[in-house]
Amino acid sequence: MFKSACANLALALLFATKTTHQSYATAFAMEAPAPATKKLKSSSYLSTIPEGPPDAILGIAEAFKACTDEKKVNVCVGAYRDSAGKPWILPSVRKAEERLLSDASANKEYAPIAGDAAYVALALGFAYGSDADLSNVAGVQSLSGTGACRIGGHFLSRFVPKPDGMEKVPIYIPSPTWGNHIKIFEEAGMDVRRYRYYNSKTNRLDYDGLLEDLKGAPDGSVILLHACAHNPTGCDPTADQWKDISDLVKSKSHHVFFDSAYQGFASGDAEADASALRLFVAEGHKVVLAQSFAKNFGLYGERTGTLSVLTNSVEEKKAVMSQLKLIIRPMYSSPPIHGSSIVRTVLTDDALTTEYYDNCKEMADRINAMRQKLAKVLKDVGSTHDWSHVTEQIGMFAFTGMSSDMCDELTSKYSIFLTRDGRISLAGLNDGNIEYVAKAVHAVTDGKSITS
Repeated sequence: MFKSACANLALALLFATKTTHQSYATAFAMEAPAPATKKLKSSSYLSTIPEGPPDAILGIAEAFKACTDEKKVNVCVGAYRDSAGKPWILPSVRKAEERLLSDASANKEYAPIAGDAAYVALALGFAYGSDADLSNVAGVQSLSGTGACRIGGHFLSRFVPKPDGMEKVPIYIPSPTWGNHIKIFEEAGMDVRRYRYYNSKTNRLDYDGLLEDLKGAPDGSVILLHACAHNPTGCDPTADQWKDISDLVKSKSHHVFFDSAYQGFASGDAEADASALRLFVAEGHKVVLAQSFAKNFGLYGERTGTLSVLTNSVEEKKAVMSQLKLIIRPMYSSPPIHGSSIVRTVLTDDALTTEYYDNCKEMADRINAMRQKLAKVLKDVGSTHDWSHVTEQIGMFAFTGMSSDMCDELTSKYSIFLTRDGRISLAGLNDGNIEYVAKAVHAVTDGKSITS
């Protein structure tokens, strides 16, 4: 009974139509007293505003919260959970925060437009390498990776030359990609286009399609690359493939935009996870980098990141910095300081830095253990599918190959909440629920194809 009610509630929240919302609005309007005076014409536009669609992932999260099924599982959330299914504050982060709170000299003054310069320098060293020459890197603090992408999109839209015959600067993003990428770059004024990335027939990287599409893009296009742990597929190019991609991008005079959301969280080794970015820099690309500390530091709600542009000279750096500030100032004026202060405190203390790397590896190791165990338990419960693509992937997510109908069935019958593209957040799995999830996945996929 509870499961049925939970399923109905989940589907109602996931596939709600405007009709429901309009009925509430109509009822409210009927109860409201008649206005004493004639409505101002200037306010009449409000009645013409349509209700926008709910965010797909946040809508699923709300459905999960409302579900009363005791067996419910959330494998949608893109945030780390410990083995008990609880949010985890990294011990190194907790210690850094305690130091900040006990510092009597600390204040809550505004940060500069470009953010905390000491934090930015440390963050860029974390990404580009502690021994990297950052003298020509223009870097600003951002509102996590989302804010970094938005700033970077505005900057590129304004200053990258448009290919002949194009009204907007084209940016090619992988198909699939993080859902927010599309809207971010559209809102920034760019012409969002796609390049093939994932082959659903093999459940692996569509390397040939990727190369073909980047080769076919107009010279001088912007190419968005996930630095590591591609979201949602978990499929990353090999070192040799990254080198080939670099060569092709260079031959086409494309502009590289790296989005780095999982450095350290992907493999447990922050240096290894930065290898693609550092290869492109070594190869001479003037990259743009969006960097987030949400996943790898667990600072989801602190909105901590950077946006950086590798330039050719100190003069170029100065000009780029001035333009980045002009973008930021009317957008949000200056960034929050708490999360950046935590990162700065960790990365300026040797003991905390060492502990942080251990914490980060602990998260990555647990995620990988769940990845391997999911594939094993699926086999143990009777699945005859080849799940090797899941074990070969990397990062927080497993891109299973399940269809949207299969995902809907997992939610409606088993109260397992996930996105309809078959992506499972491995962080939502633990020893207490993994067998239940595996049995449910087997039930909805048995006798059906997980490739297309």
